[in-house]
Amino acid sequence: MNRFGLKTILLGMLLVLCSAAAFAGPALDQSGKGIKIWFDTGGPVGEPYNTIVQNGAKQAAADLGCELTLMYSDWSPQIMIENFQKAVAAKPDGIVVMGHPGDDAYRPFIEEAVKKGIIVTSADTELPALMGQYQASGFGYTGADNYARGKALATEAVNRFGLKKGDRALVWGLKSQPTRGLSSKALIETLEKAGLTVDYMEITPEIDKDATLGAPVMTAYLSANPDCDMVVMDHGALTAQLENFFRAAGVAPDKIIGAGFSLSPATATAVKAGYVDLVGDDQPYLQGYLPVLQIVMTKRFGFSGLQVLTSGGFIHKGNIGLIDPLAKQGIR
Repeated sequence: MNRFGLKTILLGMLLVLCSAAAFAGPALDQSGKGIKIWFDTGGPVGEPYNTIVQNGAKQAAADLGCELTLMYSDWSPQIMIENFQKAVAAKPDGIVVMGHPGDDAYRPFIEEAVKKGIIVTSADTELPALMGQYQASGFGYTGADNYARGKALATEAVNRFGLKKGDRALVWGLKSQPTRGLSSKALIETLEKAGLTVDYMEITPEIDKDATLGAPVMTAYLSANPDCDMVVMDHGALTAQLENFFRAAGVAPDKIIGAGFSLSPATATAVKAGYVDLVGDDQPYLQGYLPVLQIVMTKRFGFSGLQVLTSGGFIHKGNIGLIDPLAKQGIR
């Protein structure tokens, strides 16, 4: 190519760049600027599960430019209702709730909020009736199908570990809660259908708030039931404590199958050490990020509520090496 040909090409490229600059619009603003969101993270400050939810929510707020106020409820349905009332009084653009209190308990308060023009959406636990009523107004859901996640974890455990008729399992969960309890019910039903003897313990409000308090309860159960083959924690923070519980009870790694939900740095360590063998991955980071995005998209562009199911995968020794670095960052 001669110098005249090269000069022509360079001139053409310059004209294209100049034209692109001339017709380019202004830089895009963050969609969430000026939008105020209150977010109930569910648990107490510093608890492993809701800390990951919180991390996702904070990242979404930073990405979108909105103003985020975080609330903490110690996993108490009553405190969740009280926090929701406080949030409504602050007149934000949107509120993210966790659905543990259930449709009936939330209904009068959410109806009042929607009438005031506040966008409400849920995370972690479904509110199916309220979502059906207000989905067109931006009420969505990000989290697990609680019954499906319990059934999936129990089925995977039976198949993976060869559990059979006559084996004994403990399920420690929240069966008494309206929708959240569906996970525990599915675990029990699925394991019993496979022929296992299933013992159930309800998580007390005190242990729900502070999982470390569960150690003596677990030690007492295992002492009374030395034939226990598997322990299933239907609770992210209790799953994170399972290694400590087994150690306190004098249980060696891999002696009893340990299973539960939701990854955390402590749970990842327990998987590598052989104290937790199977984890249903609820991906709580997404349960923080996507509800914030939902409210911004509804407020700014009128989008209706989206339902995003975040569970479905499993974590075990075979894949913990890939995920562990993300757990240490509070993302998985």
